[in-house]
Amino acid sequence: MELTTTKTAPSKPCLIHAFIATDIRNTVNRGKRFISGKHVEYVAKTQYQIPDSANCLKALKLVQLHSPGFLLNHCLRSYAFGVAMAHKVKSNFDKEVFFLGSIMHDLGLIEPFDGPETFELEGAKTARNFCLEHKIDTSKADMVHEMIALHTSVGIAHKREPEIALLHYGAGADVLGLWLHDIHKKTLEEILSEYPRLDFKGGMSKLIASQIERKPHSFMKTMVDLGFIKNMQKAPFNS
Repeated sequence: MELTTTKTAPSKPCLIHAFIATDIRNTVNRGKRFISGKHVEYVAKTQYQIPDSANCLKALKLVQLHSPGFLLNHCLRSYAFGVAMAHKVKSNFDKEVFFLGSIMHDLGLIEPFDGPETFELEGAKTARNFCLEHKIDTSKADMVHEMIALHTSVGIAHKREPEIALLHYGAGADVLGLWLHDIHKKTLEEILSEYPRLDFKGGMSKLIASQIERKPHSFMKTMVDLGFIKNMQKAPFNS
């Protein structure tokens, strides 16, 4: 797998086009579901519980050690939401790899992992090194890298491997309220109860604003210019 090593901010027209295409896909998929009479299935906690592996627990401990509670819970919700939306991808995914990428996907936002590059790449490099240091297969470490490097890549991530697409969906649902119609209402309520938001909107807004101020070349710069932080505040969650 070729690793993503550069990630420049997209142009406004390009990003707007990607968002419009996403909205169209969502509308079409909801229409197909309505016509077919199919409903989103309930996903129980047993399906999105933390995988019982030493490496997953070590990754969780790493994030717990360095992350504020609101960011830790965001990563856990992103994993759970991704699992709940597994019906959106056409093939099976590796749950251990998916958890590793999900739980570590925002390491680039926090010390001591916040380097000079856009936070997605900083986090991707740190997570891949973690995997290799813990003797995880290189192909899996590369997948974790790409999950994190591309999780904000609107118009690209959904076309990639299931693990990459599902983190994109899970994080997008939690940050902006995207794709919530693809999660069963009871599942959504249970995930939010299991991993409270803890003023996520306020905390994440500060982290993103700090990234853009210190690193104006960041990939997120265009999104912020188009109202990302305001849209996050409007997401259908209490905090």
